Amino acid sequence: MNPRLITKFFGNPAASPLVLASGVMGVSYSGMLKAVECGCGIITTKSMTLEPRKGHDGPVVAEFLGGFINSMGLSNPGIEEGLQEVTDFKKHSDAPIIVSIFGTSADEFVSLIKCVNDSEADAVELNLSCPNVADEYGIPLASSKEKVSEIVSAVKRVSKLPVIAKLSPNSYNVPEIGKAARDAGADALTLVNTLGPGMLIDIEAQKPVILSKFGGVSGYALKPIAVKIVYQTAQLVSIPIIGTGGITNGNDAVEFRLAGASYLGIGTAVYYGGIEVFSKINDELVAYMDRHHIESFNDITPIV
Repeated sequence: MNPRLITKFFGNPAASPLVLASGVMGVSYSGMLKAVECGCGIITTKSMTLEPRKGHDGPVVAEFLGGFINSMGLSNPGIEEGLQEVTDFKKHSDAPIIVSIFGTSADEFVSLIKCVNDSEADAVELNLSCPNVADEYGIPLASSKEKVSEIVSAVKRVSKLPVIAKLSPNSYNVPEIGKAARDAGADALTLVNTLGPGMLIDIEAQKPVILSKFGGVSGYALKPIAVKIVYQTAQLVSIPIIGTGGITNGNDAVEFRLAGASYLGIGTAVYYGGIEVFSKINDELVAYMDRHHIESFNDITPIV
């Protein structure tokens, strides 16, 4: 790995600022290891719940010109089994790993963080913003400054790990919600989750492409929105931001860095470029630094 890309993640060295986004290969330790071997610096697990969830019946993913919609329905093996994968991952890698958790209330998040406290995770991400389970849980928690503040505060009181709040792009005042999360004790933010939900219709079959009709929008169509939210939020808070939403190449990664992101979440790009996309983006980051005579990734200064 190129030493010019090495960064720190809450004091732990990461070989690259690239982060495997939650929901992409973050279920099994073997998939997470493969991402690291291919140049990913930091891993995020798929969001875990207290009990296993089957998720929605398929089809749950569909591609369109600007990206994807998905309605996985938070399928996961539950916190106990999920954390075993984290243990197995750490037997083979020192790369930082973020455990993503999803709950419906402050009490649930506290129960989840108590489990994560005893794991080998390096940080915990609060998924406050999943848009494709609204049929079960209503409007995402991240839509409310008060709810975000309540949950982050409750988790911080018991967490032994750095706490990252993952927010939704669907609220008009995301930067203010990010500031509320920071004020409640969040150590970092992930900006942003998928947009929507949206809908695609198969005109030949004359029915929705996704069985559950609606799904969160990810990929390139999300990028301008995510870049704007990262930029605006970075003007209000000084805590690290994991910028994610449509990063498919090194130029996209630089754009998020210039907007104020400390780390760069990669998700949909894995579909387009395969797991090797991490190595490709790393190489393109270095090429950008060469062109602009910049020594290291951390020397790329965000715009104001």
